[in-house]
Amino acid sequence: MTKHYSVAALLLLGALPTAYAQEATRAAQKFLAEDGTPALVQFRPESSAYTLSQARQALIEQLQLKSDDQMQQARTETDNLGFVHEKYNQFYKGIKVEHAAYTLHAKQGKVESMSGQVERISGLSVTPSMDAAAALQRALAFVGATRYMWQDAAEEAGLKQQENNPSATYRPQGELVIVRNERSTNPLRHSKPTLAWKFDVYAQAPVSRAYIYVDAHSGEVVLQDAIIKHAAATGTLATKYAGSQTSATESINGSFRLRELTRGSGIETYNCKKGNSYTSAVDFTDADNSWTEYANANFDNAALDAHWGAQTVYDYWKNVHARNSYNNAGAKIRSYIHFDDTPGDGRGYENAYWNGSVMTYGDGDTRFDPLTSLDVCAHEIGHAVCSSTANLTYSNESGALNEGFSDIWGAAVEYYKAPTKATWLIGEDIDKVRPSLRSMSNPNAEGQPDTYKGTSWYSGTGDNGGVHTNSGVLNHWFYILSVGKTGTNDIGSAYSVTGIGIEAAAKIAYRTESVYLTASSNYAAARTYSIQAATDLYGAASTQVTAVTNAWYAVGVGAAAGGATPPPTAGAYCTSKGTDVRYEWIDLVRLGSISRTSIADGGYYDGTALNTTLTAGAAQTISFSAGFASTAYTEYWKIFIDYNQDGDFTDSGETVVNGSSSSAATLSSNFTVPASAKNGVTRLRILLSDASSTTSCGSYGYGETEDYSITISGGAAIADNGLVGGGSMGLTPLGATTAQSTTQRLELYPNPATDLLRIAMPGNAKVVSVSVTDIRGVRVAASQLEDNQLNVGALAKGIYTLTVSDGQKVFHQRFAKQ
Repeated sequence: MTKHYSVAALLLLGALPTAYAQEATRAAQKFLAEDGTPALVQFRPESSAYTLSQARQALIEQLQLKSDDQMQQARTETDNLGFVHEKYNQFYKGIKVEHAAYTLHAKQGKVESMSGQVERISGLSVTPSMDAAAALQRALAFVGATRYMWQDAAEEAGLKQQENNPSATYRPQGELVIVRNERSTNPLRHSKPTLAWKFDVYAQAPVSRAYIYVDAHSGEVVLQDAIIKHAAATGTLATKYAGSQTSATESINGSFRLRELTRGSGIETYNCKKGNSYTSAVDFTDADNSWTEYANANFDNAALDAHWGAQTVYDYWKNVHARNSYNNAGAKIRSYIHFDDTPGDGRGYENAYWNGSVMTYGDGDTRFDPLTSLDVCAHEIGHAVCSSTANLTYSNESGALNEGFSDIWGAAVEYYKAPTKATWLIGEDIDKVRPSLRSMSNPNAEGQPDTYKGTSWYSGTGDNGGVHTNSGVLNHWFYILSVGKTGTNDIGSAYSVTGIGIEAAAKIAYRTESVYLTASSNYAAARTYSIQAATDLYGAASTQVTAVTNAWYAVGVGAAAGGATPPPTAGAYCTSKGTDVRYEWIDLVRLGSISRTSIADGGYYDGTALNTTLTAGAAQTISFSAGFASTAYTEYWKIFIDYNQDGDFTDSGETVVNGSSSSAATLSSNFTVPASAKNGVTRLRILLSDASSTTSCGSYGYGETEDYSITISGGAAIADNGLVGGGSMGLTPLGATTAQSTTQRLELYPNPATDLLRIAMPGNAKVVSVSVTDIRGVRVAASQLEDNQLNVGALAKGIYTLTVSDGQKVFHQRFAKQ
């Protein structure tokens, strides 16, 4: 059934009179998403703020909505801080825009802030070329299951009974929506709003459940958003078994079963008998309510862990966060034990998952023991909480956040009920192969990154874009926020964070997830919204806000809070934006580990979540190019780096590139980071304009601005080779030959290096000896040197110091291994 919405039923958002154009005077600060749309709008307390009755005006003015955009009110919630949160879903020409929602946050009737994700859509046809039936066949071919739930008459009957609805069915019903195309490799189509058919496809063998989105014109699958969230590719979560516990049960017909009705709508635990049918599952029973005989060869005691665990998780959410079950409406929690996706194959099922309705647990096999303990329950029910709040799309960064929040709740619930257990290890007791499945205190130990795009960061397409790997960054952020930590991360940023305790950290995490995050949120958004959540709870100048900010800095997301090392926050820099990108835009930026290609980003792209390390005193090459709709016009390039981290680009030497070109080819320019550059994270700004007079601040006509983060390491103390700052202002197409002069200083390139590091000695002298030390000053294993080239392929990612001798003089220089 196609879902269309009457225009009369929507909050129509057309043009408003000039008298309503107050957005510039009302908003104190705007934080932009990567696509240049407002992610968070904060209002001045002293301003003539909007009221909730002015929602239409606020949304139009602050989001710059057009006549084809409509916002439909979805729900209103009031939290225990007295905030009213009014949430709206976006529609375009009456068609719902998936993952696009905006929320007004008000107190005492006055809107204090707005947050969410809005899509900029224009000229998109909402008339499908393919009907729902044809699109469903494309979706089923993509899933490729051998059997689906709606093909099982017993499961269909069970669903009708469960939903108390004779029309209920697992058969997918197509809904016409607009969604970003996240699967296309064509840069002109990737991540662009697409008219699509949406299907909820529940496969029985092999087990899977996901929203499948099919392009309503081409039939291409453009997005898969998993409903069943597995905790790992070969097995999910493991926790420490609870031992002897008391638990509510139900007395019936002279015996007892694992059901109870005192928590919400109840908690029920069933036995799948090593099958894959929910409707065939039966009760676990006991004659005297003393369940000691369940420790048997069949691992029936796993059911006791799951039942007690579900009750404990319910109690945590109720007692700590005032949340009534996962949906905050008392939803029943059903758990199914001894589930096996392929009965009779002689292997146990090494997984546990929330399928969108119930909890499902396997018995494990070669990797795991039965997966039914406390933080497994907390993790999986955490997915249910997420689906009822932020509903984070289960792919790429939003999927990593989805997994990370579930791990957070696993740790928080375990600490709440069993604080002497290994809070920061996930799966340490049931994993038969590894010490644990994941480590929140040391993600690298189990192959996860502890720094955004650092060591072990996954950038492929497997595991829904690495959701179980890249979640390590959020896990480590929560760990650092809770207990504190001092160190240097993978991108060379030194940090020191004072912990605020797991209870306060969990309150901030919950408010971030339940109030501010939206389906498409990424790590940059999580940082922005968690700072806002901490501000709501503890005040803008609180130690908690400082800790949240610095914990994100510690894991490589954004700047630190105040102090000498960190740069100004994102909002402290002046804005710069092109107002028209119909003809030209920035389509490539490459510097160190930053490498991004794109089409037009609406005049501004916030890439500050992307970071590369530059060594003070080292020569660098930056590459960039313009994209043109047709004619290649003469464009003026200006590139700035805030070397002294004072929040502007006006100081001497901070203009790295200043030149023009009419080429669409990749251009390159050389510059040297000043030896006096301040250590820490700072801002790189790249500006393309058709006007030579355009400066680093303000709006301008045709063109685009992109911002990125740079970590300066080394500083003046190690720049003992007389290196000076300054950039090469001429723009040379990459690959073109230029006259080369004999170097008068030690140079290393490429820097950062991947395999070979080229050493250019003063006067082209021959290298006689080299040594490499890590950031601690510890000498690392010797690398092979040949023809002034050093093989660094075996080094771990990080910052190193190279000491080089020509037999008479000794030179020192830092380099980064990526």
